[in-house]
Amino acid sequence: MEKPTLEGEMVRLRPVRATDADAMWEMVQDPQSNRLTGATTAFTRAEIGAWCAGVSARDSRVDLAVTANGSDEYLGEIVLKEIDDAVSSANIRLVMRPAYRGRGYGTEAIALVLGLAFDGIGLHRVGLDVLSINTRARAIYENIGFRVEGRLRDAARDGERWCDVIEMGLLEDEFRAAQLG
Repeated sequence: MEKPTLEGEMVRLRPVRATDADAMWEMVQDPQSNRLTGATTAFTRAEIGAWCAGVSARDSRVDLAVTANGSDEYLGEIVLKEIDDAVSSANIRLVMRPAYRGRGYGTEAIALVLGLAFDGIGLHRVGLDVLSINTRARAIYENIGFRVEGRLRDAARDGERWCDVIEMGLLEDEFRAAQLG
């Protein structure tokens, strides 16, 4: 699948490339990002470099760097992954570098990728998982139109405590209704 470049009012989404490795390395080293996303895997700098250099060639996923304000700087990434043509579904994931959270970039990036998912690829459903401790992300997803579909109790760690994983989904007709509303 050819990886697109998507343009919005504030953000430009482009394929992740090798030159994004330093910024991605910074992002995966952020304790708050790891806490809020439930990331538990420790990566080496070399692994991040190899990932950035090769991810654009992978099938069944679209990894896009979030950039903004006419700059090409990597601010975060949004991923449409596990694209399944047979059931017309995929999962979405967003992570922003700490300095770029809370500015609306992620919200616009999600909207652009949902447009790609439903209008470009022709999917019927897009799902995601969000930790119960990540209330800001959950509120963004709900505002966009995602609905809670389930809860995996005590499925992730928050330091010494357990937290739930909330499964959310958005169907094509819900996306279209939100576009009209």
